[in-house]
Amino acid sequence: MIIRIFLLVILMLPFSPGDMESKFPTGNAAGKNDRPKISFTFDDGNTDDMPGYAFRDWNAMLLQHLEKEGVKAIFFVTGRNKTDEKGQFLLSSWNDAGHAIANHTFSHPNYNSDKISFEDFREEFLKTDTIIRRYGNYVKLFRFPYLKEGNTAEKISRFRACMQENGYRNGYVTIDASDWAINARLQKKLKQQPDAPLAAYRQFYLDHLYDRAMYYEGLSQQINGRHISHTILLHHNLAAALFLGDLITMFREKGWDVVPAKEAFDDPVYQNQPTNIPAGESLIWALAKQSGKFENILRYPAEDEMYEKEKMDRLGL
Repeated sequence: MIIRIFLLVILMLPFSPGDMESKFPTGNAAGKNDRPKISFTFDDGNTDDMPGYAFRDWNAMLLQHLEKEGVKAIFFVTGRNKTDEKGQFLLSSWNDAGHAIANHTFSHPNYNSDKISFEDFREEFLKTDTIIRRYGNYVKLFRFPYLKEGNTAEKISRFRACMQENGYRNGYVTIDASDWAINARLQKKLKQQPDAPLAAYRQFYLDHLYDRAMYYEGLSQQINGRHISHTILLHHNLAAALFLGDLITMFREKGWDVVPAKEAFDDPVYQNQPTNIPAGESLIWALAKQSGKFENILRYPAEDEMYEKEKMDRLGL
């Protein structure tokens, strides 16, 4: 009980990754079977060229990081740009490298929007399923765009029934972050200054993702009382192509075990189905919200660019 109260107190305080590292045992300070676990998942699937990098080149860079580190990921893809030559190449490149291909709707709509009906969202889901099901590493996992799972009880229950009818499970995220916002700033800088130094972007990317990982790990310890197999949400973008290898190395050096993403979903925590309305956000956030015990430390939306803007502005990023 004393430990739980202590963890709750530190979650309520401002912190940096270094602060959190001193509060949760990592590396050799924790037993081999008592280490935090993380898996890597990627969303969307961009087929555009990036500043200074052709599409096939930066996509290859990202895959090379995963291969070098021996990491198997799940790629949650939108279908709208996956039917042309570039899109089919992208899916094949990830599938052939042994990564799972999963569903992220066709055009990435926000299911919490009153403009999106269940029928429209169901069509988005089914359309992408027809695109990805022919790949050998296709898996029936679905990730909601923006992690928004519905804003009414009817929409939530109807789509959950739809997933069940089609043999799908929720491709939950446990560690959410704003890597996409860092990527947007990185691209803007490279468009303006192609030879811009990237060290500051790399460090902010690593610090931000570790900060969010430690936050959700601490919250998960409060809820689950153990190290779960986390799924971190990253995006298929230039920042990942440049910094993913460093990110994986950082987690390992800080005492995290990296597990295959498909294996992570075998953790019993993913059998949960929170009852919140609106539904969604990180699974850990949703479970904390459902408990009613963490209202003073839960923000909504859980992660967004606005939370990082001041820090990035201050650093000139």
